[in-house]
Amino acid sequence: MSISLNDIKKPIAKELEIFEKKFRNSMSSQVVLLDTIMGYIVKRKGKQIRPIFTLLCARMFGEINETSYRGAALVELLHTATLVHDDVVDDSYKRRGFFSINALWKNKIAVLVGDYLLSKGLLLAVQNKDYHLLEILSDSVRKMSEGELLQIEKTRNLNLSEEVYFEIINKKTASLIASCCGIGTASILKPEDPNIQEMILFGEYTGIAFQIKDDLFDYGTADIGKPLAIDIKEKKLTLPIIYTINNASKKDKNFIINTIKNNNTDKQKVGQVLKMVHDSGGIKYAEEKMIFYKNEALKILATMPENEARKNLELLLDFVINRTK
Repeated sequence: MSISLNDIKKPIAKELEIFEKKFRNSMSSQVVLLDTIMGYIVKRKGKQIRPIFTLLCARMFGEINETSYRGAALVELLHTATLVHDDVVDDSYKRRGFFSINALWKNKIAVLVGDYLLSKGLLLAVQNKDYHLLEILSDSVRKMSEGELLQIEKTRNLNLSEEVYFEIINKKTASLIASCCGIGTASILKPEDPNIQEMILFGEYTGIAFQIKDDLFDYGTADIGKPLAIDIKEKKLTLPIIYTINNASKKDKNFIINTIKNNNTDKQKVGQVLKMVHDSGGIKYAEEKMIFYKNEALKILATMPENEARKNLELLLDFVINRTK
């Protein structure tokens, strides 16, 4: 029987409702235009994966408190700021099936909105003296920026190694989930408690598994809200294709690289590349790596307090790698 995200939320359902109200309040502005845009952002919220991680980690170590709520809001504010800025950088006009901020209000306003969200997050932490939470998240934002720039640098010539791929996804994706777990834990425990660093590592492993799953969607058949082979069209090298390139003959390797570089809109050639990835075992290899990181995350969880929150973190980890979109 498959577990839904609503089932996983059950132990913290009431707390998530409280969080949503606090999050909305943390975004409010006296400027009518800003308030309108904030309302639009709140309405198109996603699965709330990050607040769920934050609050479940807090619950595993004790009772969710005001610091826990602020920590979850801090993550969401800074995460939303990075998404708004990403859409500007990527010239993207859709996010989660909705028009992006830059599509509706243009780039200048979108950049300023991202800056506003960033400032609200910083103020929320500083005004409440949550410096230990801010330190965890600031490190994550630094890594995310480094990851984006590293990806641009390394994929320009399509010479991405598996080692560099993992460095990129650790910084770009895993660091934010790690900060959710660290912040949730740190909202309950003393700053020097070693469990905080352990839960940050749990979040890193989970985030890596999450990103590999995301990469695998590019080679599947499910309707996941983005076109198949979009990563190839955007010249992104993900684990299945890196494995295929590293294990291909010189002729096949040249064909794959030439297709990604020069023919990434040619449906027939892109289709051939997808078939080569499947035939080479690239999908299977990526799935095995995903399971490896899931198991590493579970090893850490097994050392934590045994309670309903821990059980639901295990279920959330399963959800992350078995989701269909």
